[in-house]
Amino acid sequence: MLDTVKNAQANPDQEMPYAELGLKPDEYATIVEILGRRPTASELAMYSIMWSEHCSYKSSKVHLSQFGKIPKGDRMLVGMGENAGVVSVGEGLAVTFKVESHNHPSYVEPYQGAATGIGGIVRDILTMGARPVLVMDPLRFGDADHPDTRRVLPGIVAGIGGYGNCLGLPNVGGEVVFDPSYQGNPLVNALCLGVMPVDRIQLSAARGVGNVVVLLGAKTGRDGIGGVSVLASATFDEDGPANRPAVQVGDPFTEKLLIEACLEIFDAKLVEGIQDLGGAGLTCALTETSAAGKSGMVAHLDRVPLREATMDPTEILASESQERMLAIVTPGNLQAVLDIAEKWGVIATAIGEVVEGDRLQILWHGEAVVDVVPGTLADDGPVYHRPMQRPADLDALRNKEIPPHPEVTTQLLKDMISSPNLCSKRWVVEQYDRIVMGDTVLAWPEDAGVVRLSESGLGVALATDGNGRYTRLDPFAGAQLALAEAYRNVAATGAVPIAVTDCLNFGSPEDPEVMWQFAQATKGLAEACAFLETPVTGGNVSFYNSTAGTPINPTPVVGVVGLFDDVARRTPMGFQSEGAALLLLGDTHDELGGSEWAWALHRHLGGTPPKVDLAREKLLAEVLIAGSRDGLLASAHDLSDGGLAQAVVESALQKGVGARIVLPQGHTPFVQLFSESAGRALVSVPSGEELRFTQMCADRGLPCTRLGVTGGDALEIQDVLTVGLDELRIAYEATLPALFGPLAGATRDNPSTL
Repeated sequence: MLDTVKNAQANPDQEMPYAELGLKPDEYATIVEILGRRPTASELAMYSIMWSEHCSYKSSKVHLSQFGKIPKGDRMLVGMGENAGVVSVGEGLAVTFKVESHNHPSYVEPYQGAATGIGGIVRDILTMGARPVLVMDPLRFGDADHPDTRRVLPGIVAGIGGYGNCLGLPNVGGEVVFDPSYQGNPLVNALCLGVMPVDRIQLSAARGVGNVVVLLGAKTGRDGIGGVSVLASATFDEDGPANRPAVQVGDPFTEKLLIEACLEIFDAKLVEGIQDLGGAGLTCALTETSAAGKSGMVAHLDRVPLREATMDPTEILASESQERMLAIVTPGNLQAVLDIAEKWGVIATAIGEVVEGDRLQILWHGEAVVDVVPGTLADDGPVYHRPMQRPADLDALRNKEIPPHPEVTTQLLKDMISSPNLCSKRWVVEQYDRIVMGDTVLAWPEDAGVVRLSESGLGVALATDGNGRYTRLDPFAGAQLALAEAYRNVAATGAVPIAVTDCLNFGSPEDPEVMWQFAQATKGLAEACAFLETPVTGGNVSFYNSTAGTPINPTPVVGVVGLFDDVARRTPMGFQSEGAALLLLGDTHDELGGSEWAWALHRHLGGTPPKVDLAREKLLAEVLIAGSRDGLLASAHDLSDGGLAQAVVESALQKGVGARIVLPQGHTPFVQLFSESAGRALVSVPSGEELRFTQMCADRGLPCTRLGVTGGDALEIQDVLTVGLDELRIAYEATLPALFGPLAGATRDNPSTL
């Protein structure tokens, strides 16, 4: 029997399954108080979705408010609160960018979970009025040799490549990190950036009584039901993946048509507001657009095109079927919108209208199944000040003695560069198209992806970074180190960092120790963003990343976008030719707590992470950017995981140009090569420019140490080791193919590889 509003009023004592939908008793009581009656089945589903952790940010709001206090600068056009942030980049253009998580769906159904993560973030960017121009994918997996990593990694990588490649979007960077804390809970974060004229920015508010609500895109099916309210807002148990129906199913070819149709509609100025349908589907789109516009709305669910005719109102509202958008259109523009949609082969259906008042009414064949004030769903959800407690084992971890420093040998170097976190990620990235559209200037393995935006050479650089080990040892410093590394990576290419997006991946907010980590991390990140003058434009919080009660290492992933006036002057990471001077910028200290060496070779997590010096990071960035502008740098590579040794090997292997190095005095060769001190970069400078560059460093007070010269077909570290580049390349490239096999390419049509 259909549970209508009339039925709810006539049967006030009917028990409702609120607990099964993830609602707490007090939350259900609040819903009853708001409505003045029990909710209908459809209303209950809507509240459970919109008040879920994933949609409402009920445990993180009080901490995220810090980001809103960071000075926004002159470039910010749209900040937090919309689908994605927007910043001006000049020439009448703006970029919009955001990173989000699709963690739990990708564990349950690796291919579709990851594919629809890409599809969803692309629609967030489209919704702002932009043409998507690139994607990136920060990924975290369990141990590289664990059987379940073998299950999830090929499918996740294939899903990202399959969806992004079909859309024709270059994947210009990201991360692939292995750690047992992500066993049973991989992290699949997806970033997209788009470009638009500044006068084409779209917002989501539904305004204008009489305006028509139009649903664009794919038909609605039963896939994704419970995705954000249950799957993304709960931890996994020991039994492994389940809830496959809660994972959305993607169709990139439908999304490509939807993108082109929407962009033509935007250029013709035919919409008053627009919202994508991703997490929470129609529930989110209807409530958020009407709440943002402070408008009433009537929607007719029986007009929604369905894949399955037997779907009921609750299923239609909760479905997270992909490739859908909700547009608000004036009656006079409706036919033009329908015509453009038909031209592109996109289904477009008028399903409702904006009305007087402040209520959202949703009808099923004329019967009201929902009658609510939309703001109570979109804006007035619960806000929790969760209990916080410093982790009981933190002092023991920090006091854990670092393993003895070994002698540096060729074998040690090869063991390091072949370890899963430091080895070549070619096996992954060659499944992605990095140069489609023809505007990619730099991509993996560069420090940052660089894409041209206009014929003048205007462009952007993007990098994402985050170190869960650092953040486990010190959440405040770990978040700052994530920002510092992404900021440094962008500056290493020569771009000026201008804005930040973040994806904050943590365990259960109901765990006081996790909430302490989250509070410390957000405080550290906010303070660092303010100091570096890189405002947070938006992002995502992903909680409940725990399995059998054990949380992941806290993993704030930070994306930084930088600006080029001309991408022709970008600085690559690889040594370009023989005879260039090798210079180390910054100071090296004995900092191996949480290091890749300690973990990769000793499975040791302890000590304290490298110290953060934000003033030094800012100074280093200024020198790297100035060096790029003045044509003084042949290459630049930041120092981070694996230290100087890793940076030298990666720079040498990029174009097969070796190096002869003399390590400076002051520390042992091991510390010089494997310390992970922050605020450092390795640069090569043409011999004729060395004096000019070193004088610039001296004038600015940036330490600059000459290490040697590029050239030859080997890496020679005086009195330490000499090893051929071919030998290093074999060690560097062999690991992932040995673990995961040839590039068979997992696909939905080849389920044995998923």
